[in-house]
Amino acid sequence: MSHKRPEPLLGHPTYEKIKDLNSGTFGFVQLCRNKITKEQCAIKFIERGDKITKYVEREIINHRTLIHPHIVQFKEGFLTEHYLGIVMEFVGGGDMFEYVVKKNGLREEEARWFFQQLIVGLDYCHRMGVVNRDIKLENTLLDTSPRPLVKLCDFGYSKHEKYQSAPGSRVGTPAYLAPEVILTTKGKTYDGKTADVWSCGVMLYVMLVGAYPFERPEDKNDNQKLQKMIQRILHVDYKIPSSIKVSDDCKDLMSRILVADPTKRLNIQDIFRHPWYTKNLPPGVIEMNSRPQPTPEGLQSIEAVKKLLEEARKAHGAMFGGGIETDEYIDGAMDEEEGLDYE
Repeated sequence: MSHKRPEPLLGHPTYEKIKDLNSGTFGFVQLCRNKITKEQCAIKFIERGDKITKYVEREIINHRTLIHPHIVQFKEGFLTEHYLGIVMEFVGGGDMFEYVVKKNGLREEEARWFFQQLIVGLDYCHRMGVVNRDIKLENTLLDTSPRPLVKLCDFGYSKHEKYQSAPGSRVGTPAYLAPEVILTTKGKTYDGKTADVWSCGVMLYVMLVGAYPFERPEDKNDNQKLQKMIQRILHVDYKIPSSIKVSDDCKDLMSRILVADPTKRLNIQDIFRHPWYTKNLPPGVIEMNSRPQPTPEGLQSIEAVKKLLEEARKAHGAMFGGGIETDEYIDGAMDEEEGLDYE
């Protein structure tokens, strides 16, 4: 990066920077320490003004409503002169994508352990009225315990069924998109919960095989590869390589999740009852979401977060509300190959 950005935490009373973690179009993330509690945290910084779009607001508000062991915990937001800072729990084990690549695919028992947690976390989101719409390995972090715990971490495409319109646009990462999301057209909506379940099925396949179900090695240098992949998704054209040992129960579960007709696809309650899912499931896990989660001490109220976002938008003379936006711009992802080529 040629221009030097201002260090957002210089002189901050509560937080100090340890190191940069990553950056993207959204802004950048730093590993930080709370000077009072000495606890490490991750802080995402987004430039004040026009970058505080309704999508950013949606992501932050939806994330704030979720309190669960399998979701990265939102802690608070604050403003610096140039940035909105979002403080989150720091999860130190990297993401599932790195983990699966490093292991060249997982053994079935380990994949089941991660999938069980993923479904419990997603069930909680859905019970809270939030659909994720971008379930993928890269958005699933692991902690550093010997049997890592899974934590969902990105709510940038999420929608709340009560406060936001029904899902109706093609958002997400192409390799994980459900057929009904690909086929959606302006004015049509789809069930975001069922589409999330499809993406979990894709994740299970990738965990086991170490490759995407609807990509083929021969597509590598084909300029039509995205279109070919989309056709395979629509026809649910996938195979598990014979070299990968997968039980019949696991194949059965996958074949009931990766179903083109969303009304015939398993829902989360069906998955909870499937014999592959229930094997070695710790007692009380499914019931856990029927009990309210205790609110972490000092958690910022949703009202306070909304006020903060309003302030953040005003910087640099930005008009409140920042112009008209729709989800349509994300449709461009369907015509690009970005996000599909992983080393």
